[in-house]
Amino acid sequence: MKYLYILLLLSISVFGETHKHKKAKYVANIVPKNMTVQEKKERFFYLVAPAVEKVHNHLMKRYKRIAKDIKEGKELKEVNRLKALYQVKSDAALLQALKPHPQSIVLAQAAMESSWGTSRFFVEANNIFGVHSVDSKEPRIAASEKNGKRTVWLTKFKSIDDSVRAYYRIMSISKAFEKFRVARVQTDDPHLLVKALDRYSEIGDKYAKQLSQVINHNNLTKYDD
Repeated sequence: MKYLYILLLLSISVFGETHKHKKAKYVANIVPKNMTVQEKKERFFYLVAPAVEKVHNHLMKRYKRIAKDIKEGKELKEVNRLKALYQVKSDAALLQALKPHPQSIVLAQAAMESSWGTSRFFVEANNIFGVHSVDSKEPRIAASEKNGKRTVWLTKFKSIDDSVRAYYRIMSISKAFEKFRVARVQTDDPHLLVKALDRYSEIGDKYAKQLSQVINHNNLTKYDD
C-alpha cells in the first residue's frame, strides 16, 4: 500500500512538471518556416478560433440579455447607456448593433485579411483585420505602403482577443455596415450575410463571393453550431 502511494505521488509530480512546461503548439509572433497549406491553416485555427468563439459567446449573451430587458421594459439605464455607446437612438438599432454575426464569417474574413495568420500585421501587432489607427498615443505599427506621402498606421493589440473585440465593435458602429447590421438580425445564414459586406473591401461584390468560397472550402459553418 505504501509502495502504491509513493508511485501515485511520483506520477502526480511527473504529470505536474510535464503540464507546467508544456509549450503552446503555435504562437502568434512566430511563423514556422516551410509550412504546408494544411499546417498554415492548423496554426491559424489554433490561434484564432478560440478567441473568436470567446468574444462571440460574450457578445451573444449580452445581446440576448438586452433583448429580453427591452421586451420586458427593464434595465432602461443600461439600455440607454448602450445606445449612447453605439451611437443609436432606437431599440431596433441597438439590437442590430449588439447582435454578433456568425463565427464562420469572422474566421473567413480573418483568414483573408491576415493571409491565414501570416501577415506582418498579425505577427507583429495581433492585428488580424488590418484595423487602422488614428491615435498617435496608442500602440501601433506603420504599414509598408504610404497613402501618398502620409504614413498609414495600424493598431497594435495586446492580444488576439482584443483584435476580435475591436473588429466586432467596428462592424457594430461604422456607417458603412448599416445594411449588414440590419441583415444580421434577420438571418444567421453566413452566405446571405456576406452579400451585405460589399463595402468592406474595394473589390465590392467579389469580396462576398470569396468569403463564401472560404467558408465552404474550409467547412467554417461548423463553428456556428
